[in-house]
Amino acid sequence: MKPTIEIIVSSTGEFTIEGVGFKGAGCEKATKFLEEALGQVEHRRKKPEFHQQAVSKQQQQLGQ
Repeated sequence: MKPTIEIIVSSTGEFTIEGVGFKGAGCEKATKFLEEALGQVEHRRKKPEFHQQAVSKQQQQLGQ
C-alpha cells in the first residue's frame, strides 16, 4: 500500500489528519507541515504501525 494522508472534516469544522500506510515515525514526519499550517493539535493517537520499523533494503555488490 502506498502511504497516503487522509484529511477528514466533520460538519462542525473539526478535522482529523490520518497517515495510512506509514511505518514508524514516518507518519509524524509526513503530516507535520499540515499540523503546523492548521493550528494546534488537540489529540494525537499513535496507531500500531507507529511501533513497527520501516523496512529498507540495502544491496552490496562484491568486487568482480
